[in-house]
Parts: sequence; C-alpha cells; structure tokens
Amino acid sequence: MHKTDTTIGYVGRGSLAEEAGIAVGDRVISINGKTFADILEYRFLISEPEVELVIEKPCGAIEGVIIENDYEDLGIDFKQGLIDIPQSCRNKCIFCFIDQLPKGMRETVYFKDDDTRLSFLQGNYVTLTNLSENDIQRMIDMHISPINISVHTTNPKLREKMLGNRFAGNVYELMKRFAENEIVMNCQIVLCPEINDGAELERTVDDLGALYPYVASVAIVPVGLTEYRDGLYPLREFRADEHKNVIEQIERYQRKYYDKYGTRLVYLSDEFYINAGRDLPKPCEYEGFPQIENGVGLVASLVEEFDEATGRIPKRKRSRNVVLITGELVFPYIQGMCRRLEQLCDGLKVSVYAIKNNFFGGGVNVSGLVCGCDIIEQLRDKIDCETLLLPAVMLRDGEDVFLDDTTVGDVERELSVKVVSIENDGYDFVEKIIGENLEF
Repeated sequence: MHKTDTTIGYVGRGSLAEEAGIAVGDRVISINGKTFADILEYRFLISEPEVELVIEKPCGAIEGVIIENDYEDLGIDFKQGLIDIPQSCRNKCIFCFIDQLPKGMRETVYFKDDDTRLSFLQGNYVTLTNLSENDIQRMIDMHISPINISVHTTNPKLREKMLGNRFAGNVYELMKRFAENEIVMNCQIVLCPEINDGAELERTVDDLGALYPYVASVAIVPVGLTEYRDGLYPLREFRADEHKNVIEQIERYQRKYYDKYGTRLVYLSDEFYINAGRDLPKPCEYEGFPQIENGVGLVASLVEEFDEATGRIPKRKRSRNVVLITGELVFPYIQGMCRRLEQLCDGLKVSVYAIKNNFFGGGVNVSGLVCGCDIIEQLRDKIDCETLLLPAVMLRDGEDVFLDDTTVGDVERELSVKVVSIENDGYDFVEKIIGENLEF
C-alpha cells in the first residue's frame, strides 16, 4: 500500500510557518490532533483560526507548534505536492489525445490524471469516474468548490461509450448531488461529429443549464485528431459548415440563458469561429473569460489587450527586426496585429511564420502544440533577425522545453537567434515585439 509523505519541501520566507520555526525537511504528523491523507485534508484542517501542528524534525525530535493563522495560508508546500499519489484515469475515451501521441516521448507525457484534487487546486478537468462513495461524501463534507468536470454528454449510455467505461453514465446524477450541496462546477464538452453533437448536444446543454448557478460555465471544444490513430475509434474532424451549425445552435442557447439567467453560460472555443470563417464574439460576450484555459476567448482577450496597449507605445524611431512564430489556426490574427504594429512603429519589422505541426500531424494546428523540431526544420536558413518570439503556451509550464523535449537552447543554437517567449497577454505581446516596456 502506498504511504503518504507529509515531509515539507518548501517554507515561504516570512510566512506563518517560518515564524513558528517550521523548516524544510520537517514532517507534519498531525493537525489539531488529526492525521491527514492528502492536500485537501491538509487545507481543510488548517482552515481554523488556531492551528496546532505536531512536527517531527529530521533528527527525530517531536515538537508541538501552535499558529494563530487568521485564515491565512501557512506558507507550506509539501515535498510530494498532493501528499498522496495522483489518481490516474480509468477511462478509454474514444477521443483521448494522449492515446494519439507518437511513441518515444518522455514517460510523464503519457500519464493520464483524473484527480479531483488537481481539479480543485490547479483547474484540471476530471471525469468523476474514479470516485468512491467515501470520496464523494468527503468532497461534499469539505465543500470542495469549484471543480472542473469533463462531461461530454449527459446521456448515460452515450457517455459510457465515449469514455469506454461502463461506470461513466451516472455523471449527471452526481452533478445534481453536488449542486444540491452548493458545489460550483465548470464543465467541458469535447464535441465529436455524429457522436455527441446535434440533438445529443442539446440534451447535454439543457441538462447542464438546469443546474445553474452551480454549473457556472460550459466550454465546448472540437475534438482534436493527430495522425497517430491506428486502431483507435474512427473519428473525423468537423467540416466548415458543421462548425457554423454548432455556432448557430449554441448562439440560440446563449440568448435563452442570457434572458433567463443574465449569463450566456455556454461558450465555444475559438476554433469553431475561425474554422467557420465567422467573426469572433466581442470580448464582453465572454463575460470575464471563465473558460479561457480551454481556448475559449483566447484570441478575443489578446486582441482587446493589444488594442489597449498600442495606445501606450512611445512615438519614436526604432531599428528592430524580429520574427514571431505561431500556430496555423491563429496566424491571420497574429499577422494582422503585427502589421498594425509596423504601421505604428517607424523602423520596426516583424516577420510572422505559421509553423505547420508535422510532429503530431492530422488536423493539429493550435499554437500550444507546436514542437521545437518543427520550428527548427521550417525556419532553418530562412530567418535573419535579432530575436525569435514565440507564444509561451508552446513551452512546458515553468520550463524552456517543448512537448517533443526540444529545448529553447536547442532552437537558439540551431537557428543562431535569441528566443523570447510571449504570454497570452496583449501588453506583453506589444512589449516583447517592440523591445521596451510600455509607459503607464
């Protein structure tokens, strides 16, 4: 049986824990007289105005520590983030992107997490298929909220088929139970042509809308397919006319829910509009971008901030030559923004390249899945500039590594250019391209 590890891996400088004499390497034995099995129980136990911890020092000494926390975080991170090991996925989804990855990538890429704790802590989407009754009741008792749920369909038989799991069909009953206990849920639907679209999508959106306000938002994204699908369920991508039909279908629901609830509630990812040749919704129509991590409103948010940022560019002559790369999907938007910057900034030259995703192949065309090997191959001997700019979403979070394990250093060495990443932020976009901070 796996043993949890409550050893402390980090103590914030000036934190309550540091002030109380807690240090890296100490092990937390109990909190307020109770042991804990994972990070959620830890968070729950420290949510008291006074917290009494029993600490084991690396030398084996046992100490009691009392902290008056005024509901603040103690400033502790554990050596093993969840304290317990992450729960892996038990499904065999017909659309699973990980099943479509080429062989030979690093082992961690192939791990499928389906952990409700990561949903609460990091925003991961989970299917709720690996919860025991004790897990469910614990979430209710601790009021774990919000949680992000990969729903896909509320039709029990269809969900069992889509997730390849005969226990997957009770998601809506479980969501109703969460709603009764005032747990907020954000939902995701991966839409597959002729599977869960059309009338099935209407059923799902009707069901989820009935749980408002506890279903706070719903994101719909089209299925993504690579060329590595041998032996997998036969799926296809949406055609342009089908993208348009989905938009019209969801716009009807947005009007309905806006009239009924004062929110559009259901949102489509940017791919639907771009692939249908339709204008993106206005930024205000995304109502604060609750599902931006799902690609819902990414372009609209970037353009809105870009428009604001361009009004702050100092008027002066420049001599700057940069290259900006992006995925094929958003290339027209990025190129248009760069042309505007060139017009505003005398002496600025921005060359924009859309990188074709040969690594994954298929219909993969988003910036976040562009790999370093494709950048090197497609730009070798083609660029002559001082800086190569790329979206930060191409890199592993907090690291200078692409999905194919190519590093930023590899790209710099192979192309003889300095690489700088840009966040999905219009101000950062402008500042990185013109090479100077904006005035506020």
